[in-house]
Parts: sequence; C-alpha cells; structure tokens
Amino acid sequence: MHKVLSLGELLLRFETYADPEISEASSGLFKMYPGGSEANVSVVLSTLEIPVSYFTAVPDHILAKNALEVLEHKGVDISKVLIQGDRIGLYFLEGYNGLTTGEVVYDRKFSSFYNIDEEYLDWDQLFEGCTWFHWSAITPSLSERWIHIMKKVLKEAKKRNLFISVDLNYRNRLWDFGIDPKEAMLELVTFCDVIMGNIWSSHLMLGTSIQEDFDRNTSKQDYYIFSEKVSLEIFTQFPQCQHIANTFRFMDHPKHNLFYGTYHTRDGNWISESYETMEVVDRIGSGDAFMGGLIYGICQNNNPREIIDFATRMGFEKLFIPGDFYSKII
Repeated sequence: MHKVLSLGELLLRFETYADPEISEASSGLFKMYPGGSEANVSVVLSTLEIPVSYFTAVPDHILAKNALEVLEHKGVDISKVLIQGDRIGLYFLEGYNGLTTGEVVYDRKFSSFYNIDEEYLDWDQLFEGCTWFHWSAITPSLSERWIHIMKKVLKEAKKRNLFISVDLNYRNRLWDFGIDPKEAMLELVTFCDVIMGNIWSSHLMLGTSIQEDFDRNTSKQDYYIFSEKVSLEIFTQFPQCQHIANTFRFMDHPKHNLFYGTYHTRDGNWISESYETMEVVDRIGSGDAFMGGLIYGICQNNNPREIIDFATRMGFEKLFIPGDFYSKII
C-alpha cells in the first residue's frame, strides 16, 4: 500500500454571498472554507482510505488551527506541518460557490508557506514513511524562490525512490514575477511519473502542441485524438513519465458542467464517459477530486478503463459538494 505525501499551501477561501432574507446589500457577507489544491487531494485520498500526509506551513493562530483540525478530522496526517510565520494564505471568490466565470483575488504573498525557510525542511522527517509524493504547479508559481525549493524537494523525493505525481494547475493570476512557466516546469516535471492537467495547461507549461480553434463545440473524438498526440509528445520529452491524464470541463452557464477525461500510458489511450449537469453546487476542487481519484486508481493497480472512469466520476461528484474539500462518503 502506498502512503502519499502531498505538499502545498493551505488556504482559506472567502466567498461572497447574498442573504435573501436581509437585502441585496448583504452581498458583502463572506463564507469561509479551508482549501488549497494539495490539501484537497489529501482529503480525497483519505476518504478513499489511501494513507496520506500533508505538508504545509501555517501560523500559530485559531484560523490555521481550525483548518488543520478539519484535515485531521478527515483522516489526513498533519504531523509534518510546520507551525511558523504570521499569516495564512487567503483567496477571495466573487460569486456563490464558484458559480461564476471566476473572479478570484489571491492574498498569499508573505504567508507562512510563501516565506518558508528551506533550512527548516528536514528531508528525512518530511519523506519518512512515504512512497508517493504529490505536488502541483501552483507551488512554483508563487515565487522564484519556490521554484528553487521545489527543485530540491523533487531531487530528494527521487533520491528516495518515491513515485511522483504533478497536477499542472495553471493560475493566470499567479506567475507574476517575470518567469515564464515553461522556464520552471520543464525541469521540474522531469522527475514525475504521473502528469495530470489538460491540453491547454500542457501547452502553457510544457510547450506541447495546441489547436487554437478548439473550443466548447469541438467534438469529444477530436479532443481524444489530440490528447493522444499531446501524450506522445510528453512521453517523448519526459522519459520518467508513465501516466498522463487530462480533464475536459466545459460550462455554458454558472450551473452547467460537461465533464470527461482521457488517460494515456505508453501502452494505450482511454477516454471516459461524459457527465453533464445543470445543477452545479460548487465547482471548486473538482479537478483535485479527479487527481485524487487518479492517484487512487494507480495505487490500486486498477485497469486503465477503471482508472479513468473512477477519476472522472470523482471529479464530477465534487460539483455537488459545497466547499473545497471532497466530503462525500464512498
């Protein structure tokens, strides 16, 4: 049985909402959820009974403690978390439960995680007991210093023969420090056995091909054929990689979502069935649920069809769960 270590910044999500019982003026009210991509994946894995540890850095105050308690309550090992610094990262979401085109405002700079001193990273303690390391492209997008730290983290993980997965999360409101994502990611991804993302993030971060005219109306078959082409480019460029998965998610309006995925190995290519809904509850964390389902399927040595169908179903089910974390009992 694998034990996964997931590394990334624990965030608090503040989301505006209106209380119809008061007035439209109440749109300045906020709901708060703990989240962050790597924490979200940790919760999914724990829900699926995959042992998982989570590493981050947070300050010693009640909001951070409460967020960590939620993770611990959901079965995530938080013993590796560093308590240091003065503030926790935040993001603000304009609109109810992510059901907009997505106005996100980040307030993450100079947080405990952002300012982490690599001298505090005890490699033996960090990787102890773990066989799988998961990270996302969000972490190196924080700063040039975090690109440097992630190189060290990945080298240490590979030195210890950990299986490594990455989610090519692209956030256009990050990467604001003058470095093209490809400058960082092309080197960092060389360590990875599993690469998850989509054809657009692969293009932006790894320089793979893209069809500029692909859009919502492009057929599923055309996307599947192109995904196979892109996967071949990635397998050629990154010899370490053995598994690639892509999500395809389209929304026609805030409550709509069309969702399917593709999965590629060096032996073949698979595509999931399509899921569609007009009743989205919360789209935040859907990709992380897919990532968690993908890791689960690979950990369980499931066949490729089972792997992509399960990951896609997990991502789709998250659309009906409020908050960043996947909390449904399987």
